[in-house]
Amino acid sequence: MTSTPHIDWHEKAIWPGLTEETVDDYLAAGHSLFDGSLTWPAMIVREAALAANVETLAAFCRRHGLDFAPHGKTSMAPALFHRQLDAGAWGITLATAQQVRVAWGHGVTRVLLANEILDPVALDAIAQLLIEDSSREFLCLVDSAEGVRVIAEAGARHPLLADGLSVLVDLGWTGGRTGVRGADAALALAHVVAATPEIRLAGVSSYEGGLKTTDAVRGYFTEVRAVVDGIARAGLVSGRMVVTAGGSAYFDLVASELAGSWATEHGLQLILRSGAYASHDDGVYVGKTGFNRIPEEGHLEAALEIWAQVISAPEPGLAIVGMGKRDAPYDEGMPIPLALRRAGSTELEPIRGRAEVPGMDDQHGYLRLNSGLELRPGDLVCFGISHPCTAFDKWRVVPVLDADDRIVDLFTCYF
Repeated sequence: MTSTPHIDWHEKAIWPGLTEETVDDYLAAGHSLFDGSLTWPAMIVREAALAANVETLAAFCRRHGLDFAPHGKTSMAPALFHRQLDAGAWGITLATAQQVRVAWGHGVTRVLLANEILDPVALDAIAQLLIEDSSREFLCLVDSAEGVRVIAEAGARHPLLADGLSVLVDLGWTGGRTGVRGADAALALAHVVAATPEIRLAGVSSYEGGLKTTDAVRGYFTEVRAVVDGIARAGLVSGRMVVTAGGSAYFDLVASELAGSWATEHGLQLILRSGAYASHDDGVYVGKTGFNRIPEEGHLEAALEIWAQVISAPEPGLAIVGMGKRDAPYDEGMPIPLALRRAGSTELEPIRGRAEVPGMDDQHGYLRLNSGLELRPGDLVCFGISHPCTAFDKWRVVPVLDADDRIVDLFTCYF
């Protein structure tokens, strides 16, 4: 499912004719990576790796009794959202009100907004969209009395929302990002929500992704269980309680620490929110993925590549490629040189470990060469990336390629 009805010369890396072209016509033409239909640099998605990753985590969730709401802020590509939903995802997690509007505008019905929202304008828009389409479902987080008040006031302004807006108490940890600090404070806030009209307590949210060790994650999830137990004893949630957790680093511990008999005894709906898994990477998530601890349950493949051309070879051991900070992520590590396609050749030469990127400017990448590797202007280098969450936002349209390098889809990213 593509999200872009037309493309033209505005699209970065896409090199169609001089006039606007429908996506269907573009894809039907059978363009490929090296036939001149793309210009450099170009970020592409490998279809086989993407499809395998989507199914791998969907299967993991099925095995462990987890509902799945993958985090859409990684790609903001509605076509990918629908692939994840088709694979069994319960809904899509998002980070901002604008992202919610994009998802709903592209046919997603269930949305989990993994933040507290305090903008009355955005809350009014969300409430109105929920009223206009009863198939839509919405959850957001709350970690303050101010948040409870603002969200409840929005519910009061929209009485057609029978129970107001539904929220999850956000439990954080010291030094982390959002969330009430400590189980006692979280339980106290849950009582405030439950006692406030026009806002409905649905459960508890947690995020363990920034913690550094598995022991720290297990300790944090002990607090999550304590909050859930307290809410259950006090009868603060009517109906099935939602508990949500999970980035792309510790999803295995979500399953081992929160799923299973404890969740079943409480009748919980446990929702995992991992996002980076779908594209994975060749950098930071190679070391962080939860599958490193449970290899028997699956593995992920890097699906993103950036192809860039050597534009200068000014001195021995150095090449400059036409790929910079506007094209590739750099916050969690530089791009990783993987393969070389020399000018005039159709052969690929593996170069991982023979070159590295010590730095990038806006539109230039520095490529340090070792092991006798020599590059010349016009050569093409394939790079893996580190951290997909800051890769997709640099591209409005991303081609999806099959095993024969043919362009089989285009992902549009709405950042």
